[in-house]
Amino acid sequence: MSKSRVLYVDDDPDIREITVMSLELDEDLEVQSCECGQDALKVAREWQPDLILLDVMMPEMDGPQTLAALQEIEETKDIPVIFITARTQHYEVERFMQLGAADVIAKPFDPEALADLVTQHIQKRAS
Repeated sequence: MSKSRVLYVDDDPDIREITVMSLELDEDLEVQSCECGQDALKVAREWQPDLILLDVMMPEMDGPQTLAALQEIEETKDIPVIFITARTQHYEVERFMQLGAADVIAKPFDPEALADLVTQHIQKRAS
């Protein structure tokens, strides 16, 4: 069985490191990360991840802008995106879902449960 590819996008290097480490605990996941939306567009197009985890609040190009750009690119428009954010008021989550997010994960998240949640989303998409 091939590994599922996950791209994690966050401008905070410490959170990026913790997230990548927690995802890599699952040996069925192959993980790449980048620090900004512009890099995410390039990596997603070239690498074709099965799922993108995307921070909402980033400088220059925030998560919603990055999602919109991904949706406009033929090679990335069907890749599911899950926002990871501290912005989890009901109206905010509703807005993210209306933008096309597959889900919203609240920060701080449980590092031990993250890989399972990601795997569930990938399996749900595959079935």
